Amino acid sequence: MASSPPKTTAEPPAGGATIFGHPRGLATLFLTEMWERFSYYGMRALLVLYLVSGGPDAAAGSQGGGLGMSAATATAIFSVYVSMVYLMAMPGGWFGDRVWGARKTVAVAGTVIMAGHICLALPGSAMFFVGLALVAIGSGLLKANISTMVGHLYKEGDVRRDAGFTIFYMGINLGAFAAPFGIGIVGEKVSWHLGFGLAAVGMALGLAQFLFFSRHLSPHSSLVPNPLTAAERRSVTVRTLAGVLVAVAFYGIVIAAGVYTLNWALVPIIAAGLVIPVAVLVRIRRDGELSDAEQKKMSAFIWFFVAAAIFWMIYDQGASTLSLFGDAHTEKNLFGWEMPTVLYQALNPLFIMLLAPVFASLWLALARRDREPTTIVKFSFGLFVVGLSFYVFLIPMGMVSGDEQVTMWWLVGIYLMHTVAELCLSPVGLSLTTKMAPKKYMSQMMGVFFLAVTAGDSVTGLLAVAGVDLNGAGVVALEATAAVAAAGAIYLYRNRVRALMGDVH
Repeated sequence: MASSPPKTTAEPPAGGATIFGHPRGLATLFLTEMWERFSYYGMRALLVLYLVSGGPDAAAGSQGGGLGMSAATATAIFSVYVSMVYLMAMPGGWFGDRVWGARKTVAVAGTVIMAGHICLALPGSAMFFVGLALVAIGSGLLKANISTMVGHLYKEGDVRRDAGFTIFYMGINLGAFAAPFGIGIVGEKVSWHLGFGLAAVGMALGLAQFLFFSRHLSPHSSLVPNPLTAAERRSVTVRTLAGVLVAVAFYGIVIAAGVYTLNWALVPIIAAGLVIPVAVLVRIRRDGELSDAEQKKMSAFIWFFVAAAIFWMIYDQGASTLSLFGDAHTEKNLFGWEMPTVLYQALNPLFIMLLAPVFASLWLALARRDREPTTIVKFSFGLFVVGLSFYVFLIPMGMVSGDEQVTMWWLVGIYLMHTVAELCLSPVGLSLTTKMAPKKYMSQMMGVFFLAVTAGDSVTGLLAVAGVDLNGAGVVALEATAAVAAAGAIYLYRNRVRALMGDVH
């Protein structure tokens, strides 16, 4: 998923260019994002496999030494983790805007992420969950600010701007593609904790070069655009401490009573992941300072938000439900080589790097002929394809029982469908958000769009916590139907939605 566009622009620093005619700072940010995504996607590829390792839902013959959880619990934890990464993007943006500035926030974020991976590399379930929380917090802080810093490198109207973001986006996918090879294989085949340790090394490399070459970044990245007043700082400190004390007291009572289970931690987080996105959307939509046109655009945006949440609910199961199925039920023999399960996670970034230029060229060619599909059509098509992918998933599911296996090419095809759907929906959604954002909330709306990921993954987490078998044919069919139905609804009501969108097409 692409990072958000910048919120401000500034005069780029002097000093020439070193990467395809772009400011030197682009190379710094490219490498920072590449190494951060390398560590993030490497750990993500291992996560559910490690959680079920040693338990009843682990694949026969797989490495032991994990936490031995059920597939349902592992999927719930994975979903909560991903949802928190995107939920933390909103306070991450707030810290960049009001407390530290983008550059300092990214430096702190990289340090927190590295510390999290170090905790994951240490034995013990307590350290594991501390590490998971740190990586989620750090990733949210970094994601909200690093693309803003890319924008700082270019003056308003600089024709290199879009190309610069394209180069930066390639860093995301390059890191994501390399991660299963550099981290995943070691973790799955040698040692889980060594794999997590390599993720820490990757983040350390990214952080080191960011700090060393930060002199090439725009001076504007060090500024705090809207610093807190002394009164606001006191208020935030008091509220934060009060919230921490209430949480500590509550969980202290639960633990002392001997009734604590993992669900006492998961359920409140899942609830927050569902309630906060709804509350944010309602607050913006009901803001009396918005013009009639802006309120109508927000009504249209809600359609796309709900559709995106359903999309991410299915898409992000590529690293949980699909990964567990691939580990237990696919024959991964590739020209005589037994392919590690984690390499399934390299397919999506590989397909993106191959297909993104094709889609860009296709939209441009169709636009020249005045036949480019509208945003609504692209969105509905992306939803339809991701729903169709889960209908396809039903076929290999129906072919296995017990320890039986099917060919790996079923999953390769499903991941390809996910990529096609993503290229129709995710970039379109990012662009649409910048066009439909009310002026008052221009800086916040990209974070609001990311909350669709939080909402979608929270639904998956809720189903898993409730004990629903996400590898069951009934649930997979239900999720597929929800996506296809949402695609149909958007398409059937496209004229109504288009009218709400006003001058945005």
